[in-house]
Amino acid sequence: MSELLRASWDVVIIGTGMGGGTLGRALAGAGKKVLFIEKGPSGQRREETPLSHDIFVPEARLARGLWPAPMRAVVDGIEQSFYGPLGAGVGGSSVFYAATLERPAPQDLDSTNERPHPTGGWPVSYAGFEPYLARAEALYHVRGGADALSPEPSCVLPAADAMSEVDRVIAERLSAAGMHPYHLHSAVKNVEGCKNCLGFKCPMPCKMDARSAGVEPAIASGNAALLDSAEVTRLVGDGQKISHIELRIGGEHHELHAPLFVLAGGAFGSPRLCLGSASEAFPEGVANASGLLGRGLMFHLNEMFAVWPGIKDGGPSKSVGFRDLLWYEGERLGMVQAMGIDASYGEILHYLRLRLARNALGQKRLVQEAARLPAAVAAKVLGNAKVFVGLMEDLAYDDNRVLPPEGDVIAFEYRLNDELLKRRKLFRRAMKQAFKGQRQMFLSGSPELNYGHPCGTMRFGNDAKRSVLNGDGRVHELRNLYVADASFMPSSMGVNPSLAIAAQALRVAEAILERVEYE
Repeated sequence: MSELLRASWDVVIIGTGMGGGTLGRALAGAGKKVLFIEKGPSGQRREETPLSHDIFVPEARLARGLWPAPMRAVVDGIEQSFYGPLGAGVGGSSVFYAATLERPAPQDLDSTNERPHPTGGWPVSYAGFEPYLARAEALYHVRGGADALSPEPSCVLPAADAMSEVDRVIAERLSAAGMHPYHLHSAVKNVEGCKNCLGFKCPMPCKMDARSAGVEPAIASGNAALLDSAEVTRLVGDGQKISHIELRIGGEHHELHAPLFVLAGGAFGSPRLCLGSASEAFPEGVANASGLLGRGLMFHLNEMFAVWPGIKDGGPSKSVGFRDLLWYEGERLGMVQAMGIDASYGEILHYLRLRLARNALGQKRLVQEAARLPAAVAAKVLGNAKVFVGLMEDLAYDDNRVLPPEGDVIAFEYRLNDELLKRRKLFRRAMKQAFKGQRQMFLSGSPELNYGHPCGTMRFGNDAKRSVLNGDGRVHELRNLYVADASFMPSSMGVNPSLAIAAQALRVAEAILERVEYE
């Protein structure tokens, strides 16, 4: 550890998730000396830890790569406390993800007369972003089927394994209802003995996450190193650049100087660190000249949906998706995809506990434990139902924001906007129509925010008064601070964000490599 702190680094990356891992690999591969800093431990490579919500001891959670503390959320004025689906270890949350890496659609980035974008469009067009999407797909070994509703990609994806029998049946029925289902795009290499660790840390080199496709190859290059179990507590600078960072390692405080820093702690972590670094040079927090730091918090709105295929032992449902509802009746909705899970006891219990946590009584340990009985009954009733999810696009509103740090507790405020609720009604109606002819049921009546997809809290844009970052991911007013995580997104898009995060990380890496010198 002492050697790492004393060494000379070209770039220090704070966080090892999808953005940080991808960025670090690109920079190390180009010969730059890179240091990754990760709050959580490196863990054991062969462990198969699940994304568990039943572990309550902070030290035990951190040892498993889980964020140690609960979230404190105020949603529509109601305070909630719950454990979010967030990682704190090498690879961040990506080591637990379901490896679905979907491309955004052109409408997610571009504004046209036919499909106007609520932000006026991203600072980079879809055409400009597409080559980086293709590079990210190659880096993460993405496989999948062609989507009839998407533009022809510059690089054709390798074919995925054949659909299971149950997915084939569901896809045929969707086609009969006028939809255009295709084989979802996933970052899973075809490795013998693959366990399909969706929702688990993968002990094998088959699931391509930020650890296996980012941090590990970067370190293997000889140009990168990892400092784990280290918490960055403060960014220090003179108002024009960051001179050094302060860290806490094993209860001891340290400083680390470098010419260039990259924040990759996620849409919660990066703005929390900046807000907590307020000083005379940065009275409102680092990177907050626009006053928008931490604001514009977005998620996806989840619509969980059970489908009974009517066949037994047809295999798992994890490969069907369709984009017919991304743009529907003139509204921005989202894609629909299989979750790769049955309506099992564990999943039902998790979502039931989230709903209970919306009020103070439901947050009590006894009430949370009592949820086991209705969850077991629901699992019995649902039987062999397959779970699908509709991911509806969220938009950025400045009042939805991450709050300054409270130790390890992630705190935020969020209000469900009226236009979001209006689009939700249309989305649910459209989903029911898409699955017509199949026994179906929504698994929730109330809006469900996808707390695993936070984004937008340090948005990029061309106008420094209305954005935190420029198009290359650099903080407008600082010469040597970049951001490479989901916080850069000015809109949440109608698809999973992971591939877009990786693509933007490659753009940030290119911008850093093109700098004439580090100041």
